[in-house]
Amino acid sequence: MAWNEPGGNGNKDPWGGGNRGNDQGPPDLDEILANLQKKFSGLFGGKGGGSKSPGSGSGAGIGIGLIIAVIIVLGAATGFYKVEEAERGVVLRFGAHVETTEKGLHWRFPMIESVEKVNVAERRQVPYKAIVLTQDENIIDLQGSLQYRISNAEKYLFNVRNPEISLNHAIESAIRLSVGQSKMDFIITEGRNEIAFRIQNTVQDIVDQYGTGIAIVEVNIQEVSPPGPVKQAFQDVIQAREDKQRSINEAEAYRNEILPKARGAAARVLEEADAYEKEVIAKAEGEAERFTKLLKEYNKAPQITRDRLYLDMMESVLNKSSKVMVDVKGGNNLLYLPLDKLMSRGDDDKAALSAMTETQQRELLREIQRQRNNLQTQTNPRSREVR
Repeated sequence: MAWNEPGGNGNKDPWGGGNRGNDQGPPDLDEILANLQKKFSGLFGGKGGGSKSPGSGSGAGIGIGLIIAVIIVLGAATGFYKVEEAERGVVLRFGAHVETTEKGLHWRFPMIESVEKVNVAERRQVPYKAIVLTQDENIIDLQGSLQYRISNAEKYLFNVRNPEISLNHAIESAIRLSVGQSKMDFIITEGRNEIAFRIQNTVQDIVDQYGTGIAIVEVNIQEVSPPGPVKQAFQDVIQAREDKQRSINEAEAYRNEILPKARGAAARVLEEADAYEKEVIAKAEGEAERFTKLLKEYNKAPQITRDRLYLDMMESVLNKSSKVMVDVKGGNNLLYLPLDKLMSRGDDDKAALSAMTETQQRELLREIQRQRNNLQTQTNPRSREVR
């Protein structure tokens, strides 16, 4: 039976209106508000029931208003959030993206909007290890790491369910593609940087196609090694190549040292030959010019020129001779003067002469002059003294 049906005890008003008698209509709205006001006033120290005073309703309304104002202020205060410089704030309203905020203090609607903060400056690292087949059908063990950062916070959060797993799959695919296009010797020796560059570009293309909002910063290859059973043999090959390269570098250094010296020596020889050529030509030209001048003088006085040439020649030939032959007039003997002995005693004579006084030196000179005059009168005037 309904609460507002007439008769019986079922006509009690659940809103506290009591028995209405024969009134079969719905409860009055003013009565419902009055009952609610009594309950709130009872919570704040008022008396429920009894006679109504004119100010009781207004006091209860002010209390309710204060509570609502406090709730609004606290809710608004909880809506503030701060985004750091390296972060981006992704604002969600009922789970849907609204906006992306940058550094600073921002506000959102409490209980309606939420904020996901994403660090876009941090470098994150993903290690990898793979056993890959090369182009020449060899197997290598490749180990390294990949560094990335988040370039678009919205794409990173919503486009892919798990970006890290997608990134690992992209790295594996890029490694197999890049290594599969190269030979084993190239990868182990000088091809590491090129392989790392290929992997980086391939991974970036894949994550861009997925729209993950990830930017690949760097790919490092720490170790590239052949399988265990043949590892020692490949290390020997690498060592031999390094020795070969070292020998080539040493030979290049030796060549760079020797060639400049050889070029300098060759240039010096050429300069000396050129100088000798100029010297010989100059001497020849001088001799030719001297002969021409001598020929002119010879044409003027042939006999005098012939005698002078003879004397000059004999003087040049016998200039270094240390013996003098003197033809004595009226005799068949030649006077021999040992000038070499006299010359060897020249230093001693000079020392002795320096020890003499000035008067003694004059007397010695007069004696030498007198003996020279006597010698000249005794010898043949046609004799010649050759020194």
